[in-house]
Amino acid sequence: MKLKFTLLISYIFFAYTTFSQDRTSTANDTLLAYITKLSNEVNELKITNTKKAPKFNFKTGLGFSTPDSSYSINIRFRMQNRFLMNTPDDIHIETGGWEARVRRCRLSFAGHLVNTQWNYYLQLSFSRGDMDWNMNETSTQNTSPNIVRDAMIYYKPIKNLQFALGQGKLPGNRQRIISSGAQQFYDRSIVNSIYTTDRDFGFFVNYNSTLGTTFTIITKLAATSGEGRNSIKSNCGLAYTGRIELLPLGMFTNGGDYFEGDVVREPKPKISIAGGYHFNDLAVRTGGQLGSDLYASRSYHAYFADLVFKYKGIALSSEYIRRDTEGSPIITGSDGVNRYITTGDGINSQLSYCFKNNLEVAVRHSLVSPHSDLISKVKEREQYGAGITKYLYQHKLKVQGNLFYNRERDLNKNENLNKYFFAVLQIELGI
Repeated sequence: MKLKFTLLISYIFFAYTTFSQDRTSTANDTLLAYITKLSNEVNELKITNTKKAPKFNFKTGLGFSTPDSSYSINIRFRMQNRFLMNTPDDIHIETGGWEARVRRCRLSFAGHLVNTQWNYYLQLSFSRGDMDWNMNETSTQNTSPNIVRDAMIYYKPIKNLQFALGQGKLPGNRQRIISSGAQQFYDRSIVNSIYTTDRDFGFFVNYNSTLGTTFTIITKLAATSGEGRNSIKSNCGLAYTGRIELLPLGMFTNGGDYFEGDVVREPKPKISIAGGYHFNDLAVRTGGQLGSDLYASRSYHAYFADLVFKYKGIALSSEYIRRDTEGSPIITGSDGVNRYITTGDGINSQLSYCFKNNLEVAVRHSLVSPHSDLISKVKEREQYGAGITKYLYQHKLKVQGNLFYNRERDLNKNENLNKYFFAVLQIELGI
């Protein structure tokens, strides 16, 4: 480019001298033709350089794509830093214990390859509490820390249909499907922690359809291994999950049915009503995809129902989960020790209001009740919670303060046990 510019200046000087001396029309024509040719070459060079430049997008993370859009990658990270204090009981309001840690630390990559029909999503976790690295829940299905949380390959042949193969969240209860980074409390409820289907490896299908101009139906199906994420082996049983969501008033703003709280303050009422079913054939772990090894396989069924409503800062959500086993949920080992799949019912409800200054107040009630054949081993659990959240950049940067009351009840003896309060301060930051 510099050489061409130098030649251009030299030629103009030479032509000017010649023109001044001869003042012939031939020199004029020659100069004009050369300048025109050089101008065209410069414009072509600019176009070529523009085509070779990569494309950048910083709307949701750090995004890069090739000039011809043959592939792209979007990089995101997030962390949850938590400080929690609990009391020894509900009478002595003093320190009974502390939890101070990085609860979650994630790095994710998403994008497409070849064309936008082929997409991928990879999510990695790095904090110990985020790897299911719990020695109390040892399993031969997975003997190492779980760094890989999601590893999905998607194929979308048409706009409303998507197929996937890989490891990801099962389409079970709504609170599990909603990202842990999009919760309005410090974490998901006790109902989710006991009955969730979590993640698994297998085939997934999503299909969206509409009735009329607004009524939307979302269908999600999955056929997976049943042993959970990063399992090293599987038996002959598989897990089957299905979920259907009805949105009679149309889609939520910015996908608001999959983040808690009405931080976008829906201008019109929106509601989603959903139901689902999960069958894990020959489950080998106490929680199906989670937990310790059972002494023998046991099949179980799980049923889900949930709803979410949002309008002008008000958000109401509720979900119900039930789990039943085929046969007794209790399995006794050769040493006489029992292990079991927790059967029972759970319901979690949350109500919140987000002010125009992005300050939110919320309350939660959660109840988990075991079935009669487990009341000698499993206590009923109940929690009441209240929270204040300041959204500095929606769910990507927020400060949360929560206060909870926890109660357990022995249904055999009809007495309350393990009653205490706990308070949480948590900051979530991500891109």
